[in-house]
Amino acid sequence: MFEKPFTTETQRHRENQANPKSGKRKSLPLFFLCVSVSLWWILTLTACSKPAPIYQEQAYVFGTLVDVSVYGADETHARLGVAAVLKEFQRMHNLYHAWQPSELSELNAALALGKSHAVSSELAAMLKNATQLSAQADGLFNPAIGGLIQAWGFQADDFATVLPEEKIIAALVKGNPQMGDITLSPNPSPASGRGETAISRNRAVKLDLGGYAKGFALDRAAEILKQNGIQNALVNIGGNVLALGKHGDRPWRVGIQHPRQPGPIATLELRDGEAIGTSGDYQRYFELDGKRYCHVIDPRSGHPVQGVQAVTILTHGARAGLLSDASSKPLFISGAAGWRAAAGKMSLDEALLIDAEGVVHLTAAMQKRLEFTDSKTRYRIEP
Repeated sequence: MFEKPFTTETQRHRENQANPKSGKRKSLPLFFLCVSVSLWWILTLTACSKPAPIYQEQAYVFGTLVDVSVYGADETHARLGVAAVLKEFQRMHNLYHAWQPSELSELNAALALGKSHAVSSELAAMLKNATQLSAQADGLFNPAIGGLIQAWGFQADDFATVLPEEKIIAALVKGNPQMGDITLSPNPSPASGRGETAISRNRAVKLDLGGYAKGFALDRAAEILKQNGIQNALVNIGGNVLALGKHGDRPWRVGIQHPRQPGPIATLELRDGEAIGTSGDYQRYFELDGKRYCHVIDPRSGHPVQGVQAVTILTHGARAGLLSDASSKPLFISGAAGWRAAAGKMSLDEALLIDAEGVVHLTAAMQKRLEFTDSKTRYRIEP
């Protein structure tokens, strides 16, 4: 989900504490997720005895901390490439914000009225692809449930410990919004610069691309960096990380954040063109009466997922960034009992899930790529 506008100031990671008088507690800001990868590899780089030829910038966009590191390029060249990436991120942030004025919010307003609305070619392509992914995931990846996300208070920069009325959730679930409800057609007035129109047969559809756009942006970053002649870089958007080339004579090395402790639970090497994505219950959540309510909503029940602390997947290929974002959600929602089958449906060979007890469930292929930081970590390899 998108939150605050872009800023070039480095964000400090801190947890919003409970207000002892009101009893309300804000979630961890979404940018805290970057700890899952970003800060760990930054620290390993700065700990080297010999300074590495790294150019790095951090910014705040998509409601999260973004890190772009370039290896081996001269500073002027690297600065131009990174600036182009951050400019593109800001453009996407402005266009696809779910609850601030944007092209997406305009579309949502039209869909709620049963009207067609002209959309850009880029947004049309995103909707088509998201629809395909949603069908592949049997609807567990579902950007059409913005109404549920809003009802739980997660479409906001800040939110308090408030449970929505159950009748509201039941009504939203009964509405059964799906990506397949949206129909795209050629725009009869293409001179507007928007080549297609979108309409939904289901007025309950309310789009939130928060589980999609960061991955889409990673792939755009890779294109832009390559266009600028940069071959070796690491791009991190709030825990979704894409690697280009190498870090010198070795692959880029990243850590997977422990969901309940500081620091990584495991590390791995990211090869050229690979991406890693994590969904966790520690990213955006609130607690009430000792129960944690996270931002990942099960569209079948309308409630935040319980029993899962985190899911991490490793992706490859032309859309590695996009898949690292979208494909982790179906595994998270499927839980410890169903994550492996969901991984198969999403064609994910390298994946892991951390259950409510802290046990790591992982594929054999993922186990080969990981190095746990604690030899006592409990894990199960599931074929």
